[in-house]
Amino acid sequence: MDSRTPAVLARGHHASVSPEAKKPQQVTVGGFRIATQKLPILKADPIEEMTKKLGIAVPEMIFGDNFVSIEHPQSGWGINFNAFDALDLVDKTGQSMLQVAYSKEWQQSREKTHDGIKEVVKPFDWSYSTDYKGTLSPNAQPFEQTTEQIPIELLKRPDPILFFDEVVLYEDELADNGIAMLSCKIRVMPERLLLLTRFFMRLDNVLIRLRDTRVYVDFEKREVIREYQAKECEYEKVRQMLAGTRDDIPALMRDANRLSELLPVVDKRNERVVLEK
Repeated sequence: MDSRTPAVLARGHHASVSPEAKKPQQVTVGGFRIATQKLPILKADPIEEMTKKLGIAVPEMIFGDNFVSIEHPQSGWGINFNAFDALDLVDKTGQSMLQVAYSKEWQQSREKTHDGIKEVVKPFDWSYSTDYKGTLSPNAQPFEQTTEQIPIELLKRPDPILFFDEVVLYEDELADNGIAMLSCKIRVMPERLLLLTRFFMRLDNVLIRLRDTRVYVDFEKREVIREYQAKECEYEKVRQMLAGTRDDIPALMRDANRLSELLPVVDKRNERVVLEK
C-alpha cells in the first residue's frame, strides 16, 4: 500500500473541505472534522528519538508523522490513530515474542537497517503485534461496552463518498520472512463514516494474524461505535484451507481481505458512545 496515495475529496452535500492544499487533508461533515496526514518515512534522528521513547527498535518503514483523526469539536470528543501510540502497545517483555528461528535473523537485520543507532537489547514482540484501538482525546467521553453492532446494511448503500483515504503507519518485512503492517482506511459519506485500522501479520510457515479496529460514526445521532476483532491461525492450516482452490495460493496468503474470510475470531468486543449535545 503506497502511503503517498492522495486522499479523495469530494465537495457537496454538507461537507466543507479545508481550503489549504497543504497536509493534513481535512473535511468537515455533520459537525465532525476528519483529517489524515501522509508524509515520508522518518529519517535517522526521529527514528533514534522514537526508539529511545518506546524502548524497542522501530519497524523498517515507520511513518511516524502519519495519522488519521476524527474530532467532534462541539463536545470535545476525538480519536486519533498514529504509529507511536500503536507501537507503545507492543509487548516489551518478550513474553509474547514468537519463539522461532527467524527472531535471531530479524535482530541481525535490524542492526544493519539502523546502523549507528544504539539498539535496545531487551527482548520484545518483534512481530510488532498491537491491539491498538486508537488514542482518545484527553477530555473525550469514554466508550462503554455494548452489544450494538455496526450497521453493515447502511454501509452497503450506494451513498456518495465525500472523502476517502488510506494511511500506512508502519511496515516491516520480518527479515524477509513475511509482513507486519498497520494501516488505516477511512471513507466518509454524507450521513456516516467508517474507519478501519488493520494490523496484518504474516510470518511465513508460522502464523497469520489480523487485528481490526472499526470506528463507525452516525453524524445525526452523534453516535460512535468501535468494534475490535482479532483473528489468527497457523500458517499451514490456512494454506491447507486454500489448497482446494485454483487460485494463486502465494498471492492469497498476501491478501488480508481474503484471509479475513478464513481466519477464526479469537477476540471481539464492541463499545459505544453517544456524544453530548
